[in-house]
Amino acid sequence: MISANNVTLQYGKQPLFANVNIQFTSGNCYGLIGANGAGKSTFLKILSSEIEPSNGEVIIEKNKRLTILKQDHYEYDEFKVLDTVIMGFKRLYDIMIEKEEIYSAGEFSDEDGLRLGDLEAEFAELDGWNAESDASTLLNNLGVKTEFHDIYMKDLDEILKVKVLLAQALFGNPDILLLDEPTNHLDIQAITWLENFLADFENTVIIVSHDRHFLNTVCTHIADIDFGKIQLYIGNYDFWYQSSQLALQQMRDENKKKETKIKEMEDFVRRFSANASKSKQATSRKKLLEKIVLEDIKPSSRKYPFVSFKAEREIGNDVLTTENLTVVINGVTILNNISITVRPYDKIAFLGDNLAKTTFFKVITGEIEPTSGSYKWGVTTSRTYFPKDNTEFFDGVDLSLVDWLRQYSEDKTETFIRSFLGRMLFSGDDSLKKASVLSGGEKVRCMLSKMMLSGSNVYIIDEPTNHLDLESITAVNNGLVDTKCNLLFTSHDHQFLQTVANRIIEFTEDGVNDKLMTFDEYLEDKQKNKKKNKK
Repeated sequence: MISANNVTLQYGKQPLFANVNIQFTSGNCYGLIGANGAGKSTFLKILSSEIEPSNGEVIIEKNKRLTILKQDHYEYDEFKVLDTVIMGFKRLYDIMIEKEEIYSAGEFSDEDGLRLGDLEAEFAELDGWNAESDASTLLNNLGVKTEFHDIYMKDLDEILKVKVLLAQALFGNPDILLLDEPTNHLDIQAITWLENFLADFENTVIIVSHDRHFLNTVCTHIADIDFGKIQLYIGNYDFWYQSSQLALQQMRDENKKKETKIKEMEDFVRRFSANASKSKQATSRKKLLEKIVLEDIKPSSRKYPFVSFKAEREIGNDVLTTENLTVVINGVTILNNISITVRPYDKIAFLGDNLAKTTFFKVITGEIEPTSGSYKWGVTTSRTYFPKDNTEFFDGVDLSLVDWLRQYSEDKTETFIRSFLGRMLFSGDDSLKKASVLSGGEKVRCMLSKMMLSGSNVYIIDEPTNHLDLESITAVNNGLVDTKCNLLFTSHDHQFLQTVANRIIEFTEDGVNDKLMTFDEYLEDKQKNKKKNKK
């Protein structure tokens, strides 16, 4: 369906890709994975012809249509929402425009009539009569209500724009579908719908995503970018991860055996090469020694930070109680009579409106005062807050990373701070960077370091996986699963929610929906209640 033949992309002296050969076939969904900077999004642009490779070529089967999820949220600001979706099928949209121009001209010539006949025939062949209803259905399924379909893109908020551009990529049953982070900014309902859509999609899909649950649900293959090459594996993300870790461990174990054997032979050769009675055996073993070759374990470009949260003090029976907590901002009720009791060692995932969740965290951490109601922390609790917006910790801060982290550490020594930063993937000169120039992912790793150094027994965490790569997300996920501390957190990562939380609290207009269950159990329970209410 689509293939890359000897594709090389050279930036300066170091190639991003070198002689990549890979084929993507119909009926399969490929997850394109790799460390940050490996070139995942760039490779999608090469496949879509947005970027020309330095060498090699991309071959698309004749008469096959390719669409890609656009990343420029302002490109279609002067177009209506419904038209923007249909523009995903360029040929169909061009026909619609040309037809409209001929009809609106009033009188037209015989030549115009013949042209219209051709256009109408092709329009029908491309299922043009259902275009608007199909586009509308896509939008509604993604949560863009009908009332928005005839307004201009510039009048939509960013989240709705993302959904419209996703609908554009999906429109018209493309033969090849390229999706770069399609779940970003989508709510759970929209992600679930997209998972089901792609499960039924019969053509070729290639996806870049940091959502592991999404990759596990939709992918039939994993295309792994490492060392400038792309290796294809059958199976989903978890299968790839477990298989790759197992293969690496087996290779290490085999090398360990060989190293032991080499050492034994070297000892024998050293001890007996000068001994006449043993010299033949020593020579023989020396020859064997020369034939033993250690497998070349090329270290992956992937690096996993060390994430571990340990409390310096055991938590008591009283953790947090809120009573009728209400917050009204500019006349709008954000939180309405929130009454909850947090138990020791609860790991609570908060769901619902983003503003409500962040506002709740800001109230219980003392950043803002509630309009009414109260909250009380237990006397044995020590708390650390990871805000969604960490700007204030970095902007305008004229400190090196070492000095930035030293502020939050009891051990101020250079050796300790540098060692800690190294475990969080800031090694060598990286630890001397100015805090103000860090990338989004680097800032998150710094905030995680600050949290780990606190030794708190309660962690309040608002969207910790934003800006992180798959490796860092996996490390944070595992660290929070293993911790014995209390967690109050938000996330849009399904696997994160499912594996970490033992309790779900959803903010609603009437208060809270509080369930002592896993995230998947919560979704199943919600679906059952929805069906009951329909009856």
